[in-house]
Amino acid sequence: MAAVTGEVSWFCCGSAWGPCASTGRGACGTCTSGNYQHAWPNTSQACLDITRPHVCGTSLARRTCGFVHYTTNLCNGARVGTSIADCGPQTDLFCGERACCGASCGTNRIIDLTPAAYSAIASLSTGLRPCSVNTV
Repeated sequence: MAAVTGEVSWFCCGSAWGPCASTGRGACGTCTSGNYQHAWPNTSQACLDITRPHVCGTSLARRTCGFVHYTTNLCNGARVGTSIADCGPQTDLFCGERACCGASCGTNRIIDLTPAAYSAIASLSTGLRPCSVNTV
């Protein structure tokens, strides 16, 4: 998979951790806010039917539960490896949304990290960052 550029956000799942209350364990049944995990918009056809990244012009490879992606924050170069634990983000709700820092920008939400993973590359208070996602 060639690197995909877009936006990274964060979400809560599983046991209470940091700013998160206890919640569901995600589409894979393994999601926990304190683990380095993420949601991916194309984990299954059912997931893709909900998230619809293609509506925003974004093509994302099918990857299933447990697959590891590496997300790089384009603002500071920090990188984290995480495994798929849920379906999301719902990319089509954010078509055209753009996050920038200086000349580095990302358009359309392509990956949601757990708070533990997001805080490894950015402050949770930022909410969104431009990012690059790849498999190596």
